[in-house]
Amino acid sequence: MSKVDELKTEIERLPEEEFTELVRWLSEKDWERWDKQIEADSEAGKLDFLVREALDAKAKGTLKDL
Repeated sequence: MSKVDELKTEIERLPEEEFTELVRWLSEKDWERWDKQIEADSEAGKLDFLVREALDAKAKGTLKDL
């Protein structure tokens, strides 16, 4: 049995309150990783195309308010 399978089995046994706490913790960890990836991509210039698209849309007058 893999470690993940063992964890799944243990998670299934958690009381509702502890399960909710775990879900909250995992969600926070997921967002932290996402934030770090976005920051790394931004620093590497991988998101520069988004700025160019926005500036182009603004110049053309097609930029939409959110």
